[in-house]
Parts: sequence; structure tokens; C-alpha cells
Amino acid sequence: MCCLVAVFAWVAPRLTLFLMWVFGFDNLKWAIDSWILGFLGFLVLPYTTVLYVIAYAPTAGVSGLGWFFVALGFLMDLSSIFGGGKQGQTVYVERYR
Repeated sequence: MCCLVAVFAWVAPRLTLFLMWVFGFDNLKWAIDSWILGFLGFLVLPYTTVLYVIAYAPTAGVSGLGWFFVALGFLMDLSSIFGGGKQGQTVYVERYR
């Protein structure tokens, strides 16, 4: 189940978080304590939040390889936030010369 969620999260992380919440995914309840933290994760860092929820174990938290995936999610969030500017600038320069 978690592998399917991870593949779907790669394409649409916010929709994945929403569906996890609607269908009562247990890891979401265990990993995120307050609704404010979950809402901020939904808005600002969706990839990081999804991968944190998937990597979270109820007894041990996130450990080992899980932190690698959380860091990977953070890098994906940064690339989605800051990566579009350079591409948009290139398209704008090529299109409107």
C-alpha cells in the first residue's frame, strides 16, 4: 500500500495528502500531531510531508533510510519552488525575442 501511495505522491503530493486524510490513513494520524502542522505541510512542503508520513513508524518514528527519503522530499519541494523561475525565464526570452 505504501509503495502505491509513494508513486502517486510523486505525481500529485497535495492530492495524495488529501486522500490520505479522507480515507483515514493511519500513518497520517500517527505522524502529524496537530492540524496546523499538517496544513502547513500541505501548503508549503507537500513532498516532504508525504514522504515523512510514509517513512514514519509508530514505535520508532523516522529513522535510517526514512530520513534519506524525507530529505529527498525536501529537495523535491525546493526544486518545485525555485526551479520554475529559470525555466519560465528561458521560455519567455525565446518566445518574445
